[in-house]
Amino acid sequence: MAGKGPGYSSPLAAMKDGPREKLVWLPCIRTGTGKPDYLATVDVDPKSPTYSKVIHRLELPYLDDEIHHTGWNTCSSCYDDPSKVRNRLVMPALGSSRIYVIDISEEKCPKIHKILEPEVLKSNGVSHPHTTHCLPNGKVMISTLGDANGYGKGSFITFDSFTFEHTGPWTDMDSEFGYDYWYQPTHDVLISSEWGCPKAFFNGFDPKDLENGRYGTHINVYSWSERKLLQKVDLGLEGVMPLEIRFLHDPLATEGYVGSALYANVFRFYRKEDGTYAVHKVIDVPAKKVEGWALPEMPGIITDIIISLDDRYLYFSNWAHGDIRQYDITDREHPKLVGQIFLGGSIVQGGPVKVTHDEELKEQPYPVYIKGKKIMGSPQMLQLSLDGTRLYVTDSLFSPWDKQFYPDIVNKGSIMLQIDVDTVKGGMTLNRNFLVDFGKEPGGPSLAHEIRYPGGDCTSDIWLPPGSTECHHRQSQAKSKI
Repeated sequence: MAGKGPGYSSPLAAMKDGPREKLVWLPCIRTGTGKPDYLATVDVDPKSPTYSKVIHRLELPYLDDEIHHTGWNTCSSCYDDPSKVRNRLVMPALGSSRIYVIDISEEKCPKIHKILEPEVLKSNGVSHPHTTHCLPNGKVMISTLGDANGYGKGSFITFDSFTFEHTGPWTDMDSEFGYDYWYQPTHDVLISSEWGCPKAFFNGFDPKDLENGRYGTHINVYSWSERKLLQKVDLGLEGVMPLEIRFLHDPLATEGYVGSALYANVFRFYRKEDGTYAVHKVIDVPAKKVEGWALPEMPGIITDIIISLDDRYLYFSNWAHGDIRQYDITDREHPKLVGQIFLGGSIVQGGPVKVTHDEELKEQPYPVYIKGKKIMGSPQMLQLSLDGTRLYVTDSLFSPWDKQFYPDIVNKGSIMLQIDVDTVKGGMTLNRNFLVDFGKEPGGPSLAHEIRYPGGDCTSDIWLPPGSTECHHRQSQAKSKI
């Protein structure tokens, strides 16, 4: 039987057989402080004496990188290739356009393996790298958000997963904007999302940039084998800033979800009988009428979504209002809200904002304290344990926007929390024994972002059907190599 490459044979195998996480890695951002970003290693083993503490910090050699998301040199898409080893964490720098390759052979003491300078991307006409995925042929692909000069351009660049020499752009058919992406070789498709123009969002959020068309509203459908942009699906004004995009984990699935940040809507995308893709809105978080805020209405802002490995639950963070929501998505077209927890946000009682009309809540949520510390930010990045019972959360979105919306976490540091999840009936409870306070770091406060487990997780790994050698064959026979 084939296998014994990196990761797991299937999403359900990962859910059933994967070990409990004992440590996690996450980038900590210090843009504009005169100190470099670093990769923190956090102990999440409740049996350990250093539980919920940072046990290692790998400082980067440059300032103002603005590390954002991370990925792998290889993952479960290469499970049938025993020659592949998951031993490098890829850390693109959204701010500087560098790419750091981290050796994680010693899990508790990561070290820098290689640095790709900004000129590597810019010489290929791209900048501002974001999402990293490993490909079934063993290469690495990173989405990019800008052209060489930092104007909006959605594209992808590929690298050899062993040498990390660049192997050129993945496509010559770029989209107007870029951000996240997911692929399904079985159905010959890659779908990407859109944030906006880097020259806009690096200056903070300005509503005028919406009026001037500097933020995206589309998901972009590519042919996986031919690397051609086939379709731009417009989500309309209700779909401004579609960020994280997730196919269902089932490699035979032809549907998934994308969270649109502004106005807090979730869209289901799906393949139609004619092979094209369509969308429809399945979740709508209503805005709240408020006083004491920048606008008379405060929309929700969905900044991260995540799907459990059994494709049963979808979670998202509502960074404006301060809650995490859990939906049962077994009825794909009609998600059902089964869990909700407030952890800070902009509408807490005692804060500057007064809610005058709320379609959902009878009263403003109370502030949350954990180990004597008040949560000053709002839930943002999410990561779910393989078995689906633990949800980890950090509160930094992007340092220019953190400064604008939650300046206290910039001045006093962000936090990492852990939520216990009821996977039978739904529901979430804060684990009050777990707190990582990045305001108490030796080098001063930092902003913690995306969380990664050794061995992969439900946002890093993509699966192929069992014995899907035809996927590899189809790629190798494509007109142009990936």
